[in-house]
Amino acid sequence: MRAFFGSAVESRYKTEEELRAITANYCIALIPVIAAGCYAFGFNAFKVLLASVVSCVASEHIYQKLMKLPVTVMDGTSLLTGLLLGLCLPSEVPLYIPILGGMFATIVVVQLFGGYGFHIINPALVSRCFLLISFHGAMTDYTIDGMSTATPLTIIRNGGTPDLQQMIIFNEQAGCIGEASVLALIIGALFLLAARKISVITPVIFLTVFTAVIVLFSGDNLSMNYVLAHIFGGGVIFAAFFFATDRVTSPVGPWGKVVYGVLLGAITGIYRIVGTKTESVSYAVIFCNLLVPLIDKYFAPKALPEKEEA
Repeated sequence: MRAFFGSAVESRYKTEEELRAITANYCIALIPVIAAGCYAFGFNAFKVLLASVVSCVASEHIYQKLMKLPVTVMDGTSLLTGLLLGLCLPSEVPLYIPILGGMFATIVVVQLFGGYGFHIINPALVSRCFLLISFHGAMTDYTIDGMSTATPLTIIRNGGTPDLQQMIIFNEQAGCIGEASVLALIIGALFLLAARKISVITPVIFLTVFTAVIVLFSGDNLSMNYVLAHIFGGGVIFAAFFFATDRVTSPVGPWGKVVYGVLLGAITGIYRIVGTKTESVSYAVIFCNLLVPLIDKYFAPKALPEKEEA
């Protein structure tokens, strides 16, 4: 796979220590998100997250053993993938779904491309889309304590406006585990920014362009509550800071990050307006991941020529 894709799968990590440090910081940043999700959706959310993590870690270990490759589970990357995938799932899905999703993300999306640092699309989001296609009913059945509830985006699609305060602080009605609290996501994002493990460029451009598209094309629905409901719902904040900033699947230079953010915001916003709304972020990130080699070709910083010794 690596030979087929060439420079498109060149590792973005300079050293194993750098990989471990970035992975550890992402895991720490997800702690408030995990806590909010488990508190909102109960023990089922914890089981889904645990199944996803165990599946990713075990799949990596078994695959590398069978292929006689160095075992790299201690770098934490499969743990991070498992957490991100689990947070993208509803809390009530059967446990075989996160288990299959973890296997798909780890083996098909990562290991077949040469391992972490060489994959070209985000494994957690691709796996989520794979699960949505394969188990659409279970993946879209938001049932809490035996009662079917509507997600914020479903409320928007039906012409209503969800409770913004609940979405920001603590949403226990419906949705994916990682969408329980926008405040928890922001706390995690601020940690990553303070630790200088992500750049603010792509998230800010992404959210700005997305907001502009919603405002320009919302028609008679335009209101502050409507716009904020789109920003705080459907995983936009989650994607902007935890998926769009993935070093492997995003551009390397500042201008590339700007272009990437514009594309993400525009595609997500347009899909929200004219599409089904629910999967706009996932599809936008995956599509833009595939454009990263092209973006880097034209916008990556040029290396300075070495000076010849006298």
